[in-house]
Amino acid sequence: MTPVVILAGGEGRRMGGRKPERLLAGRPLIAHAVDQARKWGDPVAVALRSEGQWPNPEPDVRLIQDDPALEGPLAGLAAALEWALSLGRDRVLVAACDTPFLPNDLARRLEEELRPDAGAALAATPGRLHPACALWRVESLAAVRSEAAAGRGSLRGVAARAAATIVEWPAQAADAFANINTPQDLLLAQARLKEISSC
Repeated sequence: MTPVVILAGGEGRRMGGRKPERLLAGRPLIAHAVDQARKWGDPVAVALRSEGQWPNPEPDVRLIQDDPALEGPLAGLAAALEWALSLGRDRVLVAACDTPFLPNDLARRLEEELRPDAGAALAATPGRLHPACALWRVESLAAVRSEAAAGRGSLRGVAARAAATIVEWPAQAADAFANINTPQDLLLAQARLKEISSC
C-alpha cells in the first residue's frame, strides 16, 4: 500500500497556535486526519516541526520531523518524500492535518490519474488547486530542493517543477477540501460534523 503522511508542522498562527491539537467533536484535528489516512494507505506518519506538537501520538503512527533545512510546507513535503524513500516506496500520499472532510476517493483517484511522466497528482476543485492533498513520486524531492534553492516556498511551484497531473473534483466537493485556519473555521466545521452525523 502507499504510505501516507499528514502535514502538521505549521504554526497555526491564525488559530492561535497548536492547530493539530485543536478539538473537533472532542478529538484533536490530528486524530481526525489520521483516521482518514488509515483508509487511504499504510503505513501512516505525521510530519511535525517537533514531537511536542502532538504530545500523545497514537502508537501505530510514525512521527517524522520536518526537514530542518527548509521552511513552511516544503519542510513537511521533503520529510514525507525522504520517509517514503527510506521505506523503499516510489510515492507517498500527503494531506494536511486541517482538512477533516476530504473525499473518501482521494487516494484512489490520485493514483488512477497520476501520469507516468508526472512527478505528482494534485487535487483540485474548479478554480482552485489543493497542493497539500496530493500523491507525490519520490523523485519530486529534487523539485522541492530546486524550489527552495530559488528562494521560494510554494507547493504550487514544486508541482509545476514536477509537471504534476491535476485531478479535479466537481464544484460540489469544494467544501470537502476546506481548511480549518481560524477559530471561526473550527466552529463551522463543528456545525458541519453535527449535520453529517444527523444524516
